[in-house]
Amino acid sequence: MIPVRRVKELLRSYGLKPRKRLGQHFLLDVGLMERLADHAELCSADTVLDIGAGLGFLTEVLARRSGRVLAVELDRGLVRLLKDRLASWPNVEVIEGDVLKVPLPPFNKTVSAPPYHIISKLIFWLLDRRGLELAVLVVQEELARRLVAEPGTDDYGRLTITASYRADVELLEPVPRDRFWPQPDVDSMAVKLVRRPPPFRVEDEGLFLALVRGLFAHRSKLVRRALRLALAALGMDEREARELAANSPHADRRVRSLLPEEVAEIANHVSRYLEGRAQ
Repeated sequence: MIPVRRVKELLRSYGLKPRKRLGQHFLLDVGLMERLADHAELCSADTVLDIGAGLGFLTEVLARRSGRVLAVELDRGLVRLLKDRLASWPNVEVIEGDVLKVPLPPFNKTVSAPPYHIISKLIFWLLDRRGLELAVLVVQEELARRLVAEPGTDDYGRLTITASYRADVELLEPVPRDRFWPQPDVDSMAVKLVRRPPPFRVEDEGLFLALVRGLFAHRSKLVRRALRLALAALGMDEREARELAANSPHADRRVRSLLPEEVAEIANHVSRYLEGRAQ
């Protein structure tokens, strides 16, 4: 474990303090960092993204094992610290900015303990990145449960279905809150997402993902009602949306009970209707 005293001294030497607004909790467990890199199966051919690089301890582990590391950090003070600490690593590029907005070079893997307040958006963003092979992340325990939830449970929803469409998800190990400083309010979990081709057929991927979002905004409603609301939100005429939803597969099921492939059946039903209408 990295001593908290060392972290405090390092921050103090740059006139910095943890910024709650940015969700700064610095990972201290070097053994965990090494295991995260193990799970990513890093080699010299890999370019690895480290999101919220912080003090650079994980970045150094990744730099020893991979060909190139992109260390992204939003906090300007930490960017200055990172550039000084990592100056001896020619394969590390420190990038200042919001990872969801700043232009990035291509990368094929990500290993990181990102700020908790961006993790949901970050996972959707990562799963949409071309060229990404896998991600090993430390996330909130509650979010990890959502990634692998079963239909009908409280944790099952948009994140579960989108992740299962794009990747195989594995829970790796629990990460207690005392592995960070300052300690977060919740425990965490290390997870691994490995990209793969979708396991079921979707005729219009954009429509499918939009309907996953729209349907699970009304997860406790019957499909016929939730789909009508989702289609209306996408701009469809109310009468047309009502008729299409009434004739949908699984119309009398609760949204929360649908398997991912059953959501795809509903999306394909809508896609075929739209295609026929356009002809």
